[in-house]
Amino acid sequence: MQIYRHPSRDIWNQLTLRATSDYSEKLPVVEEVMQNIRLHGDAAIREYTAKFDRVSIEWLQVKETEMNEAEIELDPLLAQAIRVAAANIRTFHEAQITQIVRIETSPGVSCWQKSLPIETVGLYIPGGSAPLFSTVLMLALPAQIAGCKEVVLCTPPNPAGKIHPAILFAARLCNVSRIFKIGGIQAIGALAYGSESVPKVNKIFGPGNSWVTAAKQYVSLNTCSIDMPAGPSELAVVADLSANPAFVASDLLSQAEHGPDSQVLLITTEESVAVQVEIELTRQLEQLPRKEIASAALAHSRTVVLSSMEEVMEFVNSYAPEHLILQSDDASALAAKVTNAGSVFIGHYTPESAGDYASGTNHTLPTNGWARSVSGLNLDSFCKKITYQEISKEGLQLLGPVIETMAEAELLQAHKNAITLRLSHKD
Repeated sequence: MQIYRHPSRDIWNQLTLRATSDYSEKLPVVEEVMQNIRLHGDAAIREYTAKFDRVSIEWLQVKETEMNEAEIELDPLLAQAIRVAAANIRTFHEAQITQIVRIETSPGVSCWQKSLPIETVGLYIPGGSAPLFSTVLMLALPAQIAGCKEVVLCTPPNPAGKIHPAILFAARLCNVSRIFKIGGIQAIGALAYGSESVPKVNKIFGPGNSWVTAAKQYVSLNTCSIDMPAGPSELAVVADLSANPAFVASDLLSQAEHGPDSQVLLITTEESVAVQVEIELTRQLEQLPRKEIASAALAHSRTVVLSSMEEVMEFVNSYAPEHLILQSDDASALAAKVTNAGSVFIGHYTPESAGDYASGTNHTLPTNGWARSVSGLNLDSFCKKITYQEISKEGLQLLGPVIETMAEAELLQAHKNAITLRLSHKD
């Protein structure tokens, strides 16, 4: 990791930059795939599965027998861990259910808002270098709690045409409606446009590579909603003299091993912390199976040494990290100063891995600085809010002249007439 010692504020913007992704070169391929799926449905999906995933799939939907086999094959210890994680995630997201609040804004004028589930949602679960069964929990449980009528999951098959048993187990645990052996661009197209086998959904959730991201952006322009802008994983760690260098290094590496384009930052006021963490990074890196991936991520990651904790927190909020770990004896006070972050991990014994798997918070979070304006996935992500109003005759008599005056000032005579006719109407 490059070390920047007391950089001037003039280059803070440069230090908070991520590697930019240009999806424009992918769009012609994405558009071709999408149009083919719209025209030819399942046949096109099978064609692209054979082309991109190099596997021939006759029956796209996972069968009940495969679900049963997955439950038998799965290591009981892993199955129990998934159950515990699911219980925590469920508890946290059930607490986000909101009650209807009805209020009289003025005499005779009642207004309220109601939260309703998105009826059909699509979940995309990558199946590349690792089976992300944890993401099934993070997406499917809020969808179930929200009350979505149909939850459809797509995930790529392995060369043998199978899905990892942990993904199927987690999906059954979360009552996913239907699971399909479809990955990549064709999965997003299947969910967005529908086919003979796959239902068209109203909103698509889930991570993926740059091709999946480009496909989600394409369909979001005119077909269906997507969860949030997506980019490579990222983590910032704030550490002071109380931090354990081994803990800090392990957290940085836990995020770096996601992919070569991941980015991690260490931000501290202490030169000695920077040096000790670098030593630990070198030692721990040698023990990782995904050493090459983590090394590539560290090559474009940074350590920033600043003058004070006030300056550190200003830098953190400027960066707006996806994940933020505060390894300090004063972590709670520092957390109160966070204004831009996807998820915050407070104290020496709160690793980012906890949020990735089992603490209960959601691990689908905004990257690339989007935490300045976008929330991480939550129960509301699977809901739509409808407002209602009811006005009595007496209420309109009081409020009507206000509306008439405003409508006339905006030169919208029909708006005014809708009020005037009612006010002059004799029962």
